[in-house]
Amino acid sequence: MHIPMSSPDLTHAEIEAVNEVVRTSYLSIGPRLTAFEEAFAAYVGTRHAAGVNSGTSGLHLCVIAAGVAAGDMVITTPFSFIASANCILYERAVPVFVDVDPLTGNIDPALVAAAAADLADGAYTSAAGQWLPPALRDGRQAVPSGRLKGLLPVHAFGQPADMDPLLAVARAYNLGVIEDACEAIGAEYKGRSAGTLSDAAVFAFYPNKQMTTGEGGMILTNHTDWDMLFRSMRNQGRDVFNAWLNHTRLGYNYRLDEMSAAMGLVQIQRIEALLTKRAQVADWYNERLAEIDLIERPHIAPSTTRMSWFVYVVRVRPSASRDDLMQRLAEVGIPSRPYFTPIHLQPFYRDMFGYQPGDFPVTERLGAVSLALPFSGVMTEAQVDYVCEHLQAAILETSAA
Repeated sequence: MHIPMSSPDLTHAEIEAVNEVVRTSYLSIGPRLTAFEEAFAAYVGTRHAAGVNSGTSGLHLCVIAAGVAAGDMVITTPFSFIASANCILYERAVPVFVDVDPLTGNIDPALVAAAAADLADGAYTSAAGQWLPPALRDGRQAVPSGRLKGLLPVHAFGQPADMDPLLAVARAYNLGVIEDACEAIGAEYKGRSAGTLSDAAVFAFYPNKQMTTGEGGMILTNHTDWDMLFRSMRNQGRDVFNAWLNHTRLGYNYRLDEMSAAMGLVQIQRIEALLTKRAQVADWYNERLAEIDLIERPHIAPSTTRMSWFVYVVRVRPSASRDDLMQRLAEVGIPSRPYFTPIHLQPFYRDMFGYQPGDFPVTERLGAVSLALPFSGVMTEAQVDYVCEHLQAAILETSAA
C-alpha cells in the first residue's frame, strides 16, 4: 500500500466551477474573486478580504501596510515555514526571532515581551543586542537604523498562538500585528476566530492546506485603508478605483485568478465539512497512538477552543531515531516529513545572519523530534490503521537495534 503525504479534497463541484470560468473567458479580476472574498470574510468574521496569489504574497503586503521599512524590526518565530520571516526581509527589515513554547511550538509571549521591552526605544544596548541576529551583534552588519514596528505570530500547524498577551505587548509598544494564519482557517482562540485577532491576517490555499485553490491566499482586515492598499498593491499599484493604467504606488503582480477563486468559492462553502473530516482523521490518529511508546501526540492548549488540523505532527522521543523511523516507514509506502527545519538554521539565514545551532534551543529541539505523518481529509480509517501499525513496528525494530 502507498499512502500520499497529503491529498486535496475536491469534488465535481470544484471541477465544474473552474470549467465554467474557462467557458466565460473572464479569467482575472472578475466576479468569482469578489464572491470568494465576500464569502471568506463572512466565514472568518472580518469586514474585508483581499485575494492574492499566495500566502507569502499576502504576508509581504501586510508588512508594507504595517509601515515596516528598511532598517525596522519585526518580532517573529523561527519555528515556521521560511516565508514567515522572508516577508520581512523583502522590505529590507530585520526579523527578530524569539523562541517558542515547548508544548505548542507557538511563539513564547514572555520572550516577546522581554524582546519588545529591550528593543522598543531604539537604543541598542547590550540588553537590546541579545535579541539581534549574531551578524548584527558582532559588527559584521550594521545594527538596525529604524525601530521595532511589528509582531508576526504564526498559528503553527493550525493551533492559534497565545494572542492575548501578544496583543498586550503590541498595545504597549505600538506595534502592528500580523497573524500568519496560513495553516489555521477555522481555528479558534478562546472562542474567537483566527484571523480576527490582529491588524491583518493571512490564509493560504496550497494543495496540502485545509482548503485549496491550487495556489492562492487571502488577506483579512478590519482596516478599510489597509484593504484599499492591499487591492492596489496586488494589482501593480493601480488606483483602487481601477482607473485604467493609473499606477499610484509601487505594486506587484499578486493577483488571484478567476479559476482559483472559483475553486476557492466552492471550497469555502464546504469548509465546515472539510474541517470536520480532518478532525476525524486526527481523532483516529490520537486514539491509535495513545498507547505507542516513544511517540508524543500533538498538545492542544486550553486557549485553543478549536483546533484546525493542517498537519498531524508527532514528536519522537530521543530514545528513538526519527530518521530511522522515516526510512522504515518509507520502505512500506508511508511518507513522512520533519516539521519544521528551524528558519534560523536554513542555509540562507546562517549565511546572512550568522546563526548557529544553540541560538534557539526550544525551536531546535522541536525541529529535531517533530515528525509529520500522512494526513488529509480524504484519508480512510484503514489507511490510518496502516500508518499506526507500521509506525509501532518501526519503533520496536529501531528500539531493538
